[in-house]
Amino acid sequence: MFALEVVIALFIDDAFIRPFVGDSLAVVLVYLALRAATPLRRRVALGAALGVAVLVELGQFLRLSELLGLGGSGLARVVLGSSFDPFDLLCYAAGAACVALLDPSIRRCGAG
Repeated sequence: MFALEVVIALFIDDAFIRPFVGDSLAVVLVYLALRAATPLRRRVALGAALGVAVLVELGQFLRLSELLGLGGSGLARVVLGSSFDPFDLLCYAAGAACVALLDPSIRRCGAG
């Protein structure tokens, strides 16, 4: 998933895959990282992944990277993003929905 995100970021500059698919997959990537590196249950990890994405977008809205003096840093622009877009929130929700649909244990009552 990480490799796919890197390929999208580095080699795809279009009006659909990079802005929409890439943002949706970002939530999937964070979810997978949380599940791999923490003992979080699936639903909690999914909520945390979505929360991280929303917080990053809020940071973009508040221009956090500029407030922290990181506006010129390429790494900060990649991690924190560079511009607020309300459609990104929909993409994050779509990514979370994909995780919920594709991870059967999340769909089962009382699981995960």
